[in-house]
Amino acid sequence: MKNTIILLAFLMLAVTACAQNPNVQLIDAFPGLTFNKPLHFTHAGDGTNRNFVVQQDGKIIVFANDSNTATSKVFLNISNKISSSSGEEGLLGLAFHPNYQSNGYFYVNYTAPSPLRTVIARYKVKTSDPDKADSLSEYKILEINQPYSNHNGGTVMFGLDGFLYIGMGDGGSGGDPQNNAQNLQVLLGKMLRININDTTATKRYVIPNTNPFYNNPSAGREEIYAWGLRNPWKFTQDAVTGLIYVGDVGQNNWEEIDILQNGKNYGWRVMEGFACYNPSSGCDTSGKTLPIKVYGHTSGNCSVTGGAVYRGLRRPELNGAYIYGDYCSGMVWMLRYNNGTVTSDSLLVQKNILISGIGTDKNNEMYFIHTAATGKIYRFNKSPLAGIINNQNPSPGNFYLSQNYPNPFNPATKINFSVPKRVFVSLNIYNSSGKLVRTLVNTFLQKGEYEFIWNGTDDFNAQQSSGVYFCKMSAEDYGETKKMVLMK
Repeated sequence: MKNTIILLAFLMLAVTACAQNPNVQLIDAFPGLTFNKPLHFTHAGDGTNRNFVVQQDGKIIVFANDSNTATSKVFLNISNKISSSSGEEGLLGLAFHPNYQSNGYFYVNYTAPSPLRTVIARYKVKTSDPDKADSLSEYKILEINQPYSNHNGGTVMFGLDGFLYIGMGDGGSGGDPQNNAQNLQVLLGKMLRININDTTATKRYVIPNTNPFYNNPSAGREEIYAWGLRNPWKFTQDAVTGLIYVGDVGQNNWEEIDILQNGKNYGWRVMEGFACYNPSSGCDTSGKTLPIKVYGHTSGNCSVTGGAVYRGLRRPELNGAYIYGDYCSGMVWMLRYNNGTVTSDSLLVQKNILISGIGTDKNNEMYFIHTAATGKIYRFNKSPLAGIINNQNPSPGNFYLSQNYPNPFNPATKINFSVPKRVFVSLNIYNSSGKLVRTLVNTFLQKGEYEFIWNGTDDFNAQQSSGVYFCKMSAEDYGETKKMVLMK
């Protein structure tokens, strides 16, 4: 069994041993801004075009999503609350409530001292200033003692199910000396899932009734969603497929990417990647869920930074691919995972930066965080294949969305539309059930006639194949929908 596992690991490592794409570059997204040890990049989902950067020093920075901006504000400062005695402590995570636009709630993950512990807390934005949080509004949801200063996890995320997911490392030191990741009576080394929209008599959250140990605390802590994780530093959910990708940082040899599933055991400390760890040979792999991808500590690699599935417009050829990186080497890869199988995996680009996080803005564009005392935020250069083509008619008469051509189509089709003035335009693809499949346009456009060449097969997995889809254009009071047919 061990030889088979290690052979699989080397085969999956070899998939990435190819040359980077010379057309893909990482460029400074906001040349006028620097950050103090940035770790996380996100947006509020509130309809405003603002970005938020989490700094390890206890500050959250807010600024306009404009590459020319040179100004930013401190949204929240809790530097007086955090423990930052080691390189893995501090303010680590941020998640805005799905109803943030109406309730103003957001949630943070930080390490606090005396005793050293992880704190999950809710804060509220000031009603008088959308760029300023009320630092006195802290409402602690959950506190978990930490035996060591490293492997604190850090990411918090609202899933599509509306629940809050919390990534917890194994408690630190090396090799999980307390075997926390396999101990179902502790919260370390786990992925937790809680409902923060309700409370009980003793807790400021309730347990979703689909959690694996719901109403069965003798079998395991009810907050646990999955276990056997070493340090799930970054994870994300793809809004199209619903898959949750986890980058779990390895020990000495292997970094891994997992697809998170309810009630699964991901193997640590019994296994590191596909290989036995404790014991070093002959380990029991039964009941363990293997990674979809591992890579080794070669070429300067040392620590996986889980990323996100690309759904932006700057690099349409990457649409639907999971993008991830390595903290030490600055390598960035793209992986396609369809129907339970990795169908492609290749190196995109390498840059001399320490990649601590990969996030997205409201337009689904992707950003790469370089953590340093003068940290920077990078993004992809714009591809010449980018879908919007302005035909430069300076005076279109009205709003208009044409029928796509060809129709039916396989695999690509042209979508033409026009706007009579500078206006915010959204162009979305929905399936026959009304589920959003792809956002083609979500930005301001100058007046003119436009053409979008869309390769539809990039967006369809095993559950979304040949059939009827709808293209909907919205701009101010204008709305138009066209029926399209994909034939594979």
